[in-house]
Amino acid sequence: MKNPPVMDATTRRWRAALFLFMLATGVSMASWVARTPAVRDALDVTTGSMGLVLFGLSVGSMAGVLVSGGLVRRHGGRLVIAVGAGLLVAGLLVIAGGAALEVSAGVFCGLALFGAGMGLAEVAFNIEGAAVERAVGRPVLPVLHGCFSLGTVVGALVGMGLTAVRFPVGRHLAVIAVAVAAAGVWTVRALPAGTGKEGPEAGDGEAGDGGRTGGVRAQVEVWRDRRLVLIGLIVLAMAFAEGSANDWLPLLMVDGHGTSATAGSLTFMLFAVAMTTGRFTGGPLLVRYGPAAVVRASALVAAVGVALVIFSDSALLAGAAVVLWGLGASLGFPVTISAAGEGVRNASARVAAVSTAGYAAFLVGPPSLGFLADHVGLRNAMVVVLVLLAGAALITRALRTPSSGAGVEPPGAQVPGVSQSDLV
Repeated sequence: MKNPPVMDATTRRWRAALFLFMLATGVSMASWVARTPAVRDALDVTTGSMGLVLFGLSVGSMAGVLVSGGLVRRHGGRLVIAVGAGLLVAGLLVIAGGAALEVSAGVFCGLALFGAGMGLAEVAFNIEGAAVERAVGRPVLPVLHGCFSLGTVVGALVGMGLTAVRFPVGRHLAVIAVAVAAAGVWTVRALPAGTGKEGPEAGDGEAGDGGRTGGVRAQVEVWRDRRLVLIGLIVLAMAFAEGSANDWLPLLMVDGHGTSATAGSLTFMLFAVAMTTGRFTGGPLLVRYGPAAVVRASALVAAVGVALVIFSDSALLAGAAVVLWGLGASLGFPVTISAAGEGVRNASARVAAVSTAGYAAFLVGPPSLGFLADHVGLRNAMVVVLVLLAGAALITRALRTPSSGAGVEPPGAQVPGVSQSDLV
């Protein structure tokens, strides 16, 4: 078997830029999550009302996700990521102001801006990452999402320390906004122009159709593929499991198991470490056993972890089980996104469609658990996560493909929206 081609400097810079900003995005997300107990206390709201505040993140994120694919096809990934980065920074600053002034509406609006930026940027990142995979013939998406998880570890560590010393939430998030802005500027300058952009020159549609075969119609039509529908259901379940931990894990430990706010932040850090470990070390498992077997085992491991958190009365055991939750959830999202982008034809539309399903589950589903928690408690509400993980484990055969490798096109395959001159 031939070794993949050596990457040139431009492609290495392209990949490094994606890694850097995914790291920054993870730091910003974890910085918010780690301080949710402090924000909830400052706003003096119930768990259900906190779910309503968190819904701002969902509203903004879904708005960003739903328009991101179309904007990438029209303008290319670099511009969409630039706009997303700007909204992320603005959102963090508004959240910081809302938390400092103890205004729930301000935090809601800040989360909406932050979510819109994340939705725009992350769908574009997946399209960019899939393009890099096809260009260099190596897995990129698991490590790309691993960088996000590594960022959550860094953000959780900082958040835990600042929670322990009662550092003001507003100042904390303002500093993070400055760091994200710096990372965003470097990233945008390093990305090639036109990735994912479709037009007469893109070579992704029939002659004379202006590239519309890869446009809105194509993104709808890809769902006629039964295999892609099953992949979408898998990513929905796995992303819901990850998003539920991101939204609720600190409060789940504080309210459900009676731990301190600092211990709640520590538990989230353990989850983030497990996610990071799984994403950076999962490559050999994918090569040896294939994506279907790995994702099936991952879903079952995550289900065991969630079950222990729900049903164990020991806070120590529940905290340890979070490691299983994180390890199990780690590979689901990137592996399914990679599988969706395997084919060169309409690859951007397929990646955008499955990414939208995943981010819908990641960002919109978990806040609804807050409303359910008002009636059954936060621990019992997590049964929804358990059921979805069990369902995902039953349909992972959809990830089996005739081609070798987890979603990586043969070296030298043409990347839609990226000319060969962009890679050399």
